[in-house]
Amino acid sequence: MSESNSTIDDKSEILFIYDSIYSIPNGDPFTGEQRYDEETKNVLVSDVRIKRFIRDFLLAENERTDAGHEIYVKSVDAEGEGSSSAKRVEQLQKKYEDIATDGEALLRKCIDVRLFGAVSTAKDDMSVNLTGPVQFALLNPSLNRVNLRMHQNTSVFKSDVSNQRGAIGTTSVVPYSVMQVHGWVNPFSASHTGLTDDDLSMMFETLWDSVNNANTRSKSNQSSLILLNIVYSDPREKLYRVDEYINIEPKEGKQEEQLRGPADYEFDFSRLHEAVEDDKVEEVQYHVAFDDLEEALKGGSAADTFTPMPWRS
Repeated sequence: MSESNSTIDDKSEILFIYDSIYSIPNGDPFTGEQRYDEETKNVLVSDVRIKRFIRDFLLAENERTDAGHEIYVKSVDAEGEGSSSAKRVEQLQKKYEDIATDGEALLRKCIDVRLFGAVSTAKDDMSVNLTGPVQFALLNPSLNRVNLRMHQNTSVFKSDVSNQRGAIGTTSVVPYSVMQVHGWVNPFSASHTGLTDDDLSMMFETLWDSVNNANTRSKSNQSSLILLNIVYSDPREKLYRVDEYINIEPKEGKQEEQLRGPADYEFDFSRLHEAVEDDKVEEVQYHVAFDDLEEALKGGSAADTFTPMPWRS
């Protein structure tokens, strides 16, 4: 394990599980409808959605506590005039005059660049392309099958001056889903962005808290359940299909589409328990929402492999 303020040297894989109740975990930007695999009936959440949770929460912390997290990729509202990467670089140049001519050094001031990488379209020597050491799967399917529900909304405001009443809209809502997000942490890419163990620990804490505190109409009813960081003993090692190591088993004859909360199912960690006994695994850092989840998670013969997340220990 590297020092907390030095560049990480451990390779790991992330499994983050949260549930969502009568909400829209990730709407399609073109249609507004929930991303959905119609063949498998799994709800889908993109990597962009997860990274946005993290960035938006850090920005909110800046406003609430003056935390000073430097963020490169911001929403249009947050950026103001700096709504392009070139403009954002100009802002950083004015703030960090001593490294104003070093594009990579400027971007590495930003926590989201150290985590997720970045591309700068600034001209000449300020053009930068950094691959992020932390990546999430492009699309992350739910652990359960879901039947989407159609939901109609009415608004007070008219959609057109010719209308006498407010507009009516229809959207798809997810009754209940157990979302699993799969991610990777790569020390080879970290050597370029300067990602430290402190950065990574803050990301895990922010990921957990950001889902629990999402406060929009479509995201409010979500809760973090399980967060795992499976650390390899050697950065060249790899386990196959880590995203298949955790399953859920419905209780009392329920179908997956009928699940409405944790009381309706149990987690099956048997494949995870078997996998972490492999010499490829150094440790599994974890945080869970409930004590009974912790007991089930550490129930295998490799219980000593599981250690609390650094930010919660």
